[in-house]
Amino acid sequence: MSALQSLPKGVSKVAACRALAIPRHWCYPDPRRRYQRKPEPALGRGLSPAEDQALLDHLHSERFQDAAPRQVYATLLSEGEVVASVATMYRRLRVRKECRERRNQRPAQHHVKPQLEATAPNQIVTWDITKLPTLTRGLYLNLYVIL
Repeated sequence: MSALQSLPKGVSKVAACRALAIPRHWCYPDPRRRYQRKPEPALGRGLSPAEDQALLDHLHSERFQDAAPRQVYATLLSEGEVVASVATMYRRLRVRKECRERRNQRPAQHHVKPQLEATAPNQIVTWDITKLPTLTRGLYLNLYVIL
């Protein structure tokens, strides 16, 4: 591709591609690359390292060690102090892997599906009751099936 970028004057890209036996569309930039998303610049609204440390000190303090971020926010707000929003508190705890489900959760139970096996007649019985509608509204017939 570097030979195509340094073509002498008077030599077209089409002729150079033909001479190099490469497809002509390789000589031109891919238009799809033009519209790739660029990372968005930081808006500067994040917490400074000192503010971030103050937030973590509040969340780790003995006073709030067993409280949820919503409770911490409400308590500090009632005292007239706003350190960060509730979402920011959760985000900072999630980054440090300190925010998780606190309830004890029972693992999923995997029970074996019962399989019945008849080795002689009349060992397994199954039944079903089905309501069958009639021509009269609200009147049903019960169909009992026993196998």
